[in-house]
Parts: sequence; C-alpha cells; structure tokens
Amino acid sequence: MLAFCLDSVYKHIEEALFEKFRKTAMGGKGALILLVIVLAYAWIAVSGPQGLQALLEKRREIRQLEEQNAALSHEIEHRRDRIRRLEESRSEQEMEIRKQLKLLRPGETTFILPDGPKDPDTPPTADSEKP
Repeated sequence: MLAFCLDSVYKHIEEALFEKFRKTAMGGKGALILLVIVLAYAWIAVSGPQGLQALLEKRREIRQLEEQNAALSHEIEHRRDRIRRLEESRSEQEMEIRKQLKLLRPGETTFILPDGPKDPDTPPTADSEKP
C-alpha cells in the first residue's frame, strides 16, 4: 500500500516537472532559440566544408574516376587481345620483333619519312619546305 502511494506521488511530481519544463523550454523565447540553433546548424551543414559544395565536388570526382576506369578497362582489353594475337600467330610475333629491333629481310628497303605537321590546320613553315 505504501509502495502504491509512493508511486502515485512520484508520477504526480514527474508529470508536474515535465509540464513545467515543457512550458518554459517551449515557451516563446525557448522555441525561438531552439529554431535559431537548428537553422544555424542546418546552414553550417549545407555551406560548411562538408556541405553541399563538397558533395557536388565528390560526385564530379566519382564521375571522372568512373570514366577513367572505363577507359582503362578498354585499354586492358585491347592489350589482352594483342597479347593473345602475339601468342597465337607466328607472323604477328615476327612483325613485332622486326618492328622493335628494326630488322630487315635481305632485299628489303626501309624508307624513313619526316614527321608531318602535328596540326593539319597549320600551314608548313619555311623550314619544313626546304629539301
């Protein structure tokens, strides 16, 4: 019986304290202060160093890295195909060896031509026209 009385007294005190806290904390000034704090935190979260600008930069970087990954995957596939052709074809092997070592068969002639202009839109200079 005594425990029941103490329980009801504690509940009554707890409800009174909660109600008093709610009225003072959520009164006009308390609610305004809480709103200002929440808005300030939101502004810092959006415009700070880890905010929206950083998020957009990270997404751009991810997109760029994905494009690089795709290009590298394509290059790897191309090189694997080249290796496979070199492993399977004697003529491919011979051409590669001759190209890298600059070897010629008897009776063959190699012509070494000067490099052309790098940009096809630029006219040749006076130096490149001389024989």
